[in-house]
Amino acid sequence: MIGLISATAAGARARERVAAAWPDRTRVYDGPVGDAVRRAFAECEQLVCFLATGAVVRLVAPLLADKASDPGIVCVDEGGRFAVSLVGGHGGGANELAGAVGELLGAQPVVTTATDAVGVPGLDTLGFPVEGDVAAVSRALLDGEPVALEAEVPWPLPPLPVAPAGQYTIRVSDRLAEPTAHEVVLRPPSLVVGVGASKGAPVDEVLANIEDALRDAGLSAKSLAELATVDAKADEPGIVEAAARLGVPLVTYSAEELAAVAVPNPSDAPLAAVGTPSVAEAAALVRGGELLVPKRKSAGRAGQPAMATCAVVRRPSRGRLAVVGLGPGARDLLTPRAKDELRRASVLVGLDQYVDQIRDLLRPGTRILQSGLGAEEERARTAVAEARLGHAVALIGSGDAGVYAMASPALAEASDDIDVVGVPGVTAALAAGAILGAPLGHDHVSISLSDLHTPWEIIERRVRAAAEADIVVTFYNPRSRGRDWQLPKALAILGEHREPATPVGVVRNASRPDESSRLTTLAELDAATVDMMTVVTVGNTATREIAGRMVTPRGYRWQEEAR
Repeated sequence: MIGLISATAAGARARERVAAAWPDRTRVYDGPVGDAVRRAFAECEQLVCFLATGAVVRLVAPLLADKASDPGIVCVDEGGRFAVSLVGGHGGGANELAGAVGELLGAQPVVTTATDAVGVPGLDTLGFPVEGDVAAVSRALLDGEPVALEAEVPWPLPPLPVAPAGQYTIRVSDRLAEPTAHEVVLRPPSLVVGVGASKGAPVDEVLANIEDALRDAGLSAKSLAELATVDAKADEPGIVEAAARLGVPLVTYSAEELAAVAVPNPSDAPLAAVGTPSVAEAAALVRGGELLVPKRKSAGRAGQPAMATCAVVRRPSRGRLAVVGLGPGARDLLTPRAKDELRRASVLVGLDQYVDQIRDLLRPGTRILQSGLGAEEERARTAVAEARLGHAVALIGSGDAGVYAMASPALAEASDDIDVVGVPGVTAALAAGAILGAPLGHDHVSISLSDLHTPWEIIERRVRAAAEADIVVTFYNPRSRGRDWQLPKALAILGEHREPATPVGVVRNASRPDESSRLTTLAELDAATVDMMTVVTVGNTATREIAGRMVTPRGYRWQEEAR
C-alpha cells in the first residue's frame, strides 16, 4: 500500500490525482502532517509526501530503522515539478515509484542513487537474494575497478561491467559457502525440492527434512525456487505450511505425469497410496534438471516411522530472448517496454545501423553482436544460441520485430528450452499512416514486393486478391536498384479494380529527421521516385483526399449520407 500525505491545497490536489489513478494501491492520510507521516510509515510499504524534502527528513528521521525494511519514500514539491526518491531507492522501491509518480503528474523524477545515475544495475535490485559486501563491490563497479563474475550456476543477468579477474567478485551460486572478502554472492532460484508426506505429517518434520537435506548437500535455502509434490497432496497441511514458511510456491503434478518420470528410487508405497512409484524424486525431476539429493526420509518422531520424504534438483537455467521492435526510428516512438528490455539485456544482437540508433540506451557491460545487411538468419541463430547459454538477450529489429523482421527467423530457430518475450513496436505502415492522415481506417493489408524470399508469382496473387477485395494496401520494400519493375506491375493490378484518381500516399523515412511525404494518385505516381526507405499506401474505392489528408472511412454509410 502507498500512503499519500499532503499539507497544502496544491499538495492535496496532486495527492487526489494519484489516489484517483491508483485507487487500489493508495491510502490517503489526513490530519496533522506529523501524525499522518508516522501512521503511514508504520502501515504502508511506500509513501508519497507532497511536502518539502526537509520537512519529510525531519519527520521520518526518528522512524528509520533498516534500509531492508523501511518504506520507500518519494517527495513531490509544491509546484508538482519534481518527484524525489528520498528514502529506500532500491529496497523500498522509491526510485521506481518516483518514475511512476513523475509520469502520472508530469513531474521530473529525481533519483540520486549512484548505480541508477550511471546506468549500472544495483546488485540488491536484481530480484535475487544477495549476500556479502554489496557496498564495496558496487563501489568498485562504479569506480571502474576490475570486478570478476563467477557464475557457478548460469543465469540470465542484466549487463554488469565485469572483467575476467579482479580484487572484487560477483559470484552466482546456490552453494552454501559464505562470501569471502570483497565478494557478493547472488542466489538464483535454481533449486527445486520434491516433497512427499504421509497424511497428517507435521510441518516441523517436513520442514526439518528439507532444511537438513539442503544443509547436508551444501546448498543454500535462499536459492530454493519451489516445492513440488503430487496433486493428491496439494492440500496436505504439513506440505502447504512448509512452503509458506520457506516463502516459496507449492506446485503440484498429476500422478500420471510423475509416474512417467524415471527415478533412481521408486517405491511401492506411494504407488499404492497416490498412483505413482515416486513423489519426491519425480516431482523434483518432472521439468528436468540434475538430481543433487536423492530421496531422503525424515528422521521421524521418537518411536514413529518417517512421515516425509524429499529430493533436491538443480533445475537448468533458462536463457531469455527478447525480440524487440524499435519502431520506425524516432526516439519518442520507441516504447517504454522496449527501453526496459534493452537495459535488461546483457547481450544485444542486431543490424549495425539499428544498434547505432539505441546504443546510448544500453547499460555499461552490454555485449554487442552486430552485423550488416543480409545476415538476418545468422543474427537469429546467434541470438538463440546466446540465450541457450543462459544469457539475457535482446534481438532488435525496426518497426515491429514480428512484421517483416527478426521475430520469425528467431522463433523458427528457438525451441522450448529458452524463454521468449515479444516486444511490439510501431510499424512503418502505422507511422506512415499517421503522417498521411487516416488511410488505414478500414480493412487493410501489408504486402512486401521483395521477391528475395517469396516468388513473384505468390506476391502477384496476393496483390490481385487485395485488389479484388477492395482492401487498402501498404507496400513494403517497393523498389530497389535491382528490382524496378515490381511496383509498377503491382500498381497496374490494383488499377484494374480502382479508379485512376484513387489516393496514394508515399512516405520516406517515416518519423526520422529526413522524413518526406506526398499525396498523389494511382495514375500519377512515378515509381522512379520510390526506394527501399519508402512505404506506399494505396487507398480503396472509398478512400478520399480531404483537406490534404488521405482518409479511408471506417464504413461507407456516413460518406454516402454526406454526399
